[in-house]
Amino acid sequence: MTAVGETLPMVTVKDSSGADVAVGDIQTPFVLYFYPKADTPGCTNEAKDFTALAADFGKAGATVYGVSKDKPAKLAKFAAKYDLSVTLLSDEESDLTEQMGAWVEKSMYGKKYMGIERSTYLVGKDGKVARVWNNVKVKGHAEDVLEAAKAL
Repeated sequence: MTAVGETLPMVTVKDSSGADVAVGDIQTPFVLYFYPKADTPGCTNEAKDFTALAADFGKAGATVYGVSKDKPAKLAKFAAKYDLSVTLLSDEESDLTEQMGAWVEKSMYGKKYMGIERSTYLVGKDGKVARVWNNVKVKGHAEDVLEAAKAL
């Protein structure tokens, strides 16, 4: 699991248009949030919350990126459907998700399976993780992350 003070793994993922994005080359500061699946209730609310605060994140100098294992085409459809302004990234191979520690064993109705744990990383101006939120609850989360971004 990537912890406070560490740098992000040098992994390349795809954005919703299918273009490569080298995570280690993203301009800092930025927010990287992991969500289980596009166009599901919790993930939609989280994306909408970050979108609603996108201008405030911009004023704080931070850009917001959402990461899931969804294919780029699904992410593009999701972004268009809800008019999302955050950049959505596709980690189909789970390289980034696993290295960051967001790929975890989950349990539902007694059945165990692997999936993305809703988690968020705030990367500071120095390119290192400044703050980590694990096992995130959606309500109020984007606001909490914004306050932390403003404090950088």
